[in-house]
Amino acid sequence: MARVVVISNRVPVPTELGPRAGGLVVGVKDAIKDGGLWFGWSGQVAEHTGGQPHLNRAGNVDYATVEISKEDYERFYVGFTNGTLWPLLHFRPGLVAFERVEFESYLSVNRAFAKSLLPLLKPDDLIWVHDYHLIPMATELRALGVKNRIGFFLHVPFVPPSLLDALPQARRLLRMMCDYDAVGFQTAQHLRDFQDCLRSMLGLVAVPGIGIQTDGHAMMPIAAPIGIDARAFARQAKRAASAKATQRLVDSLVGRSLIIGVDRLDYSKGLPNRFVAFSRLLEEHKEHRLKVSYLQVAPRSREDVAEYQRLKRDLDRRTGEINGRFAEFDWVPLRYLTRPIARASLAGFYRVARVGLVTPLRDGMNLVAKEYVAAQDPEDPGVLVLSRFAGAAEELDDAIIINPNDSDEITEAMHQALTMPLAERKARYESLFEKVCRTTAQSYCKDFLGTLTRQVPDLDIRESGMTADHAQHQH
Repeated sequence: MARVVVISNRVPVPTELGPRAGGLVVGVKDAIKDGGLWFGWSGQVAEHTGGQPHLNRAGNVDYATVEISKEDYERFYVGFTNGTLWPLLHFRPGLVAFERVEFESYLSVNRAFAKSLLPLLKPDDLIWVHDYHLIPMATELRALGVKNRIGFFLHVPFVPPSLLDALPQARRLLRMMCDYDAVGFQTAQHLRDFQDCLRSMLGLVAVPGIGIQTDGHAMMPIAAPIGIDARAFARQAKRAASAKATQRLVDSLVGRSLIIGVDRLDYSKGLPNRFVAFSRLLEEHKEHRLKVSYLQVAPRSREDVAEYQRLKRDLDRRTGEINGRFAEFDWVPLRYLTRPIARASLAGFYRVARVGLVTPLRDGMNLVAKEYVAAQDPEDPGVLVLSRFAGAAEELDDAIIINPNDSDEITEAMHQALTMPLAERKARYESLFEKVCRTTAQSYCKDFLGTLTRQVPDLDIRESGMTADHAQHQH
């Protein structure tokens, strides 16, 4: 079986795979568990970008990391990826800042990464590139003569043509995505938006059985939702319910219901609207005062980006206002943490929470929604309140689905969840749990890698004008 080579912007060193595991790590580690290579940025800034990778081995997996220069950190990471692509792909055009020098750094970092990776590749490796930081990677690897199958997966949303076209160099990025053999998205909607962009901006339309054809090359776009091992997480949550951290939390609640939100501190997560909604819950539904506590875990991220600094100041202020207005000497309604909590502890916290609040303005998938469902006690489950703009909403339609731009709608959903009868809670949970068990990390890897390795039918090759030599070269 071919070795899988995972390429991502950040590579988690082996000690990080537990408590700090994010969606990408949870999703792809199944693909390399029997042996593979994970390559990318170490997170460290050095004098030069790229160079000879640092190698580390844990179990069957090799980890290869490189550094980037301070200038590339500012231009590639803070600038183009997080100041341009991130807000654009999260439908925030007003926050998009474009500088040509930052785009050139984006290209040069990808070029340097490709050169560093090249000596580590084997002829039959399957190469799987992840996320918006590395869109040019296939183009750069092809320029170095790499013939392997290369796939790309976008973990964040994609946008329709009217938004993407506002980005300078958008057509160039789309053409680079066509250099992959397979391109995956979290939802059918993201896939449709991508195909609409290809059609309206490049005049490219998918051919059944082949995909998008450019210059004798075929790229297959697919939707492959990421998932979790829901049954394993359910077992972990059941164990964690009796762990010391969970018991401390339960004791501190003194019989009160718990609302929980777990998000990176990011403007795409809709946290200000969520805080407003909780304040209105206490204002308009006075029966919940002294009866409910809201725990928001929001680890800080991208602290060099001005918009994130403004967001933190705003949430700090809102937290003070809410607690100043509603708190009693023995009750703090809003508990707000800006440091991470281990996933094992969160499993127990989810299990004892009556409401799981997942209300991003836009999100590729959001595995917190799936983890919250998996963690519930089947005999007394909590209720998931979920944004319609999270990718998870495409599957988890038995949650209370809300528009996160309407704080009053979030307020009403919290009230509905807190007062929902047990029979309805159990019915919703049973349907949701079945769905989160159906889409797993294993099925995600199988679906994507299956598409990446699939042979193009001979008949379709002849009809498309591709030569047999080229077809053999591709497969």
